[in-house]
Amino acid sequence: MSSKESNFLNFDKLVRALEVRLPKFKGPCKFTKTPHGQSNPTFIVSGLNGVLVVRCKPRGVLLKSAHMIEREFKVMKALYNSKVPVPKMYYLCEDPEEIGTPYYVMEFVEGKAYLDPSLPEFSAESRAFLYDQMNLGLANLHSVKIKSIGLEDFGKSGSYFARQLSIWGRQYQLSKTEDIFEVDTLYDWLNNNLPLDQKADNLVHGDWRIDNLLFGNEGLSLSAVLDWEISTIGDGRADLANQLMQWAMPLGMEGRGLEGINRKEFGIPEDLEYIEKYTRRTGLSNVPDLRFPLAFCFFRMSAILQGVKKRALDGNASNPEMAIKVGKMIPEYSRRALTHLGL
Repeated sequence: MSSKESNFLNFDKLVRALEVRLPKFKGPCKFTKTPHGQSNPTFIVSGLNGVLVVRCKPRGVLLKSAHMIEREFKVMKALYNSKVPVPKMYYLCEDPEEIGTPYYVMEFVEGKAYLDPSLPEFSAESRAFLYDQMNLGLANLHSVKIKSIGLEDFGKSGSYFARQLSIWGRQYQLSKTEDIFEVDTLYDWLNNNLPLDQKADNLVHGDWRIDNLLFGNEGLSLSAVLDWEISTIGDGRADLANQLMQWAMPLGMEGRGLEGINRKEFGIPEDLEYIEKYTRRTGLSNVPDLRFPLAFCFFRMSAILQGVKKRALDGNASNPEMAIKVGKMIPEYSRRALTHLGL
């Protein structure tokens, strides 16, 4: 990018900040904005002797509790050198004056994120290995002893789904641009059917799916887990359900699902097979009940996409064209949840 200033940050100011904070990193610098990251704009910064990643908050009026790059920084810093692969974190700057918006700088990890969970470019054997890596990564995350990495203050105890439903219901209302029957119906059902067995003893990623994971360029091993913006201490069923929720959507770049494909032929596990493997790896005595968690994840995605759509209409979306496209999927996510519930 040749412009000295984008819609998200001032590159000249960033260069000066890097010279002071990371003097071993040598310019001149080349900036490339990643096509992903609808919530928080992300840039790859290439210098003479290395590559960094800068992730920042978008400019403009932001919803409270949204775009929490501070949480991302804290959790990834805590997880570094654990069984959960994350980039090394260099520093966080919460002062918006330094480069035009709060931001953090982290290590660049070699690897690739795949947007299409059907992985059309791979063989069935490679797909099976990659999906097993996702399963192992999720099990490793939920096996983390929270106190051992200093994150015991990272979330509240108990009533995870009640708290999350309150948060995302509020976020949805604040970014609402029109009445959507399916979303309102689902929200009412969720409020009236909160599970009694809510727990909050796992480190929860919040948006566990294939496009938030990096896999090695050689071997396809899981190399980094990214996008920890809505991570917290909570109920691990939410992460497991989130992955299954995405698979239930239509094929294509908007739905990014697995609907209608022959999973056995593709080497991709069926939902129950994936759940059972996760259950064994985490040492659970029974397969988890995902009826409510799955419905909640559909609603949360509707709320997330509503926020993306609202930012596009306000002119501060990270990728405006994609934001409008995915915004059209808002009612579909809630519609799928209602079908899942038999409503």
